[in-house]
Amino acid sequence: LQQIVQSLPAGFELKAIDQPLYRQAPVNPLCRDWCSQFADYEQYHKHGLGFVILKEGQIVSGASSYSFYKGGVEIEIDTEEIWRGKGLAKIAGAKMVLECLNRGLYPSWDAANQASVHIAQTLGYSFDHEYICYHVNAW
Repeated sequence: LQQIVQSLPAGFELKAIDQPLYRQAPVNPLCRDWCSQFADYEQYHKHGLGFVILKEGQIVSGASSYSFYKGGVEIEIDTEEIWRGKGLAKIAGAKMVLECLNRGLYPSWDAANQASVHIAQTLGYSFDHEYICYHVNAW
């Protein structure tokens, strides 16, 4: 996984979600869900974690803890459509998994589409089973 993280292309920056980046999440459609289950940054900082990939200071990809539970987090991951296919989600996901393992957290990955399944398998996850998932567009 460390090799995947180190494959970040030139011109991109991988950064932990800090308070200024956390504040961007609610107004950025790409990462709105990454922190939406946390009341504020203090709760996110205490129970969550995440990483973004920036291009010219703008968030283009990332992975974050959508939610947390005792001993683990549920990973939420996405990339701006114009930057997909460049391995950015895989890099952010690898960094997320490594940090979860460093903290003794289980990095739960529930893939919502085939691209997510592929990224998860690249990171060492095994496909279990398919189920019906509904997407509610409340924004």
